[in-house]
Amino acid sequence: MKQKGFRSILGTVFLWIALFGIIALIVNAFYQKSAFHLLIALPVILITALAYDRFQSKHAVLRNYPVIGRLRYFFESIRPEMRQYFFESELDGKPFNRRQRSIVYQRAKNERETVAFGMQVDPYQEGYEWVSHSIYPKRISNMDLRVKVGGSVCSQPYDLSILNIGAMSFGALSKTAIQSLSNGAHLNKFAHNTGEGGISPYHVKGGGDLIWQVGTGYFGCRDAEGKFDAALFQKNSKREYVKMIELKLSQGAKPGHGGILPAAKNTPEIAEIRNVVAGTTILSPPAHSTFSDATGLMYFMHQLRELSGGKPVGFKLCIGSKEEFIEICEAMIATKISPDFITIDGAEGGTGAAPLEYTDYVGMPLLDALAFVNITLKQYGLREDIKILASGKIITGFDIMRVVALGADACYSARGMMMALGCIQALKCDSGKCPVGIATQDKSLFKGIDVTDKKHRVANFHKNTVHATIELMEACGFDTLNEIKPERFNRRIDTTKTLNFKDIYFS
Repeated sequence: MKQKGFRSILGTVFLWIALFGIIALIVNAFYQKSAFHLLIALPVILITALAYDRFQSKHAVLRNYPVIGRLRYFFESIRPEMRQYFFESELDGKPFNRRQRSIVYQRAKNERETVAFGMQVDPYQEGYEWVSHSIYPKRISNMDLRVKVGGSVCSQPYDLSILNIGAMSFGALSKTAIQSLSNGAHLNKFAHNTGEGGISPYHVKGGGDLIWQVGTGYFGCRDAEGKFDAALFQKNSKREYVKMIELKLSQGAKPGHGGILPAAKNTPEIAEIRNVVAGTTILSPPAHSTFSDATGLMYFMHQLRELSGGKPVGFKLCIGSKEEFIEICEAMIATKISPDFITIDGAEGGTGAAPLEYTDYVGMPLLDALAFVNITLKQYGLREDIKILASGKIITGFDIMRVVALGADACYSARGMMMALGCIQALKCDSGKCPVGIATQDKSLFKGIDVTDKKHRVANFHKNTVHATIELMEACGFDTLNEIKPERFNRRIDTTKTLNFKDIYFS
């Protein structure tokens, strides 16, 4: 133990002496304008690094193999980029493969989006899905697919586009990213979910219609103790650009898990938006403090609807225990209170940061959850007034039609919209070092987003994806969204057997 401490101290002393020597050489080189001194400094730097690696005790690889060890860490740091750009096939990448990413980029840029030479997926592979077309295609004149959200007790219903921007907060995303998304939503008249971080000036400046998401931290409608503040909620919810209120119960990527806003990231700007004290660590607890059961949830939603002046109010959840959702339906019957919409977030949904156990092993996948919620609401006679929104890896027109077939009335896309902004799936959302300036608060990075350009890419992705959905509906002989049925969608179960979605999910 003493030997280890002595080696560590000796290594530190050597490092500081070497650093001062290197600085002196570099300063002297610039002062005397001598390239010779710079050439001397380079080998000194290399020798210093090697010597330090020999003395340090944290990394065994570097201590035993100073040169190869450094190469090992270097190649590990660029592994995602090497894989994505050199070794990944069109269909390999996760969570979105190259073909999925490419279609978003092409539609966002209004570029050619056709593919050549035939399919690259294997139609005989287990899990392959397709939709049955019609030999009598239809012609749809309405190029703007929308659904009215707002039940019989809602006095301010909203015509929601079939495709909208999923929940992503300011703080998780940069100010230029948020403004670009909101601008894009304004250009093409679709909705932008604020995420649970509150309504930022960049949501407002963008001009898009907002779905205000209220989470367990009650950001933007909380008192000094973090409890729900009815007066502040009423003030913010009655803003003209707030069209719907979404109460977040859980999130697909990390259901049942709270969040932390570290003090270092809690800037005065973010603190003002979230109504918290700047420079302090803020917790978003796993559960709401205003209610603890299904009945309490119903009364709280009723309160939100009244405070907002009759705007559509719903809740978002990732399905876990089926019994708990059944209890919610029973509470709707008992209290005679029901939401205007329910957002189903699949376990495959994304987030900036989540524990691996939650990301990979908690929550029900979107398609199973949609079918379950659709069936259950119908069994209780609640489906007519309640719209279902779907969220989870929705990118293409086929993705939209597939969730509609299982019960969705409209859907969100979050990561699709990020890719429309220029996201390259670098998988660094939780590092604060997003290379394209989307998931970061680093000014040197987010200033690279040109709002005047990116807003059009967001609008283009929306417009072209909705158009692709309409074309697919026409090919299948569907006149309206209501005609999209589960029996027209098929999945290969094994090499010799296929089933349609009605048999799989509704038998």
